[in-house]
Amino acid sequence: MFMSLIVRMARYPLRWAALAGIALVASGCGSLGDYPAAPQNVSSLEHRYKIGALDTLNIQVWRNPELSSTVTVRPDGRISSPLVEDIIAAGRSPAELAREIEKALAKFIRDPVVTVLVGGFQGVYSEQIRIVGEATRPQAVPYRQDMTVLDVMIQAGGLTDFADGNGAVLVRGAEGNKQYRIRLKDLLKRGDISANVPVRPGDVVIIPQSWF
Repeated sequence: MFMSLIVRMARYPLRWAALAGIALVASGCGSLGDYPAAPQNVSSLEHRYKIGALDTLNIQVWRNPELSSTVTVRPDGRISSPLVEDIIAAGRSPAELAREIEKALAKFIRDPVVTVLVGGFQGVYSEQIRIVGEATRPQAVPYRQDMTVLDVMIQAGGLTDFADGNGAVLVRGAEGNKQYRIRLKDLLKRGDISANVPVRPGDVVIIPQSWF
């Protein structure tokens, strides 16, 4: 085992140097095990999707097909469509955006009726779930109703060979960045479904590297 550790350190010198620095900091700040376990149940949440940058919107104007269009929300959160320029879409629900477009179109047509359909879901940044560290595919994913850590890790492709899955931490933005311990190795490698816990919009999953 010792020789295996030496080989790994030689192959990834920068990774091990960084990890050593983290360990020195952590030695004065407590261990990951000091965090409470993530709660198995959270208060019920009826999540309403909010449009995010890079979402695709299909805007339908009833009886006015020439005003209907499919647009992508720009990085600045705005969209432009026929007769409607630079309207803010990000952070609004599809229904809220539809009402706003109706107000803009009312200057040109009588009693417009607009429907907004969303595709290519990205969601607003503040509600995305972020997976960082030793996941196969670290990324940010849109929150879905009743989403769990297992759902998040499936999208992230599971753990790398270097992951300390049971040392992972869940940072809950909705609770002032409170940190919880989660047992990803038990969940993903051993099939312990009791280690599966709900996630909330804005959560961050941090997966540290294992020393061995």
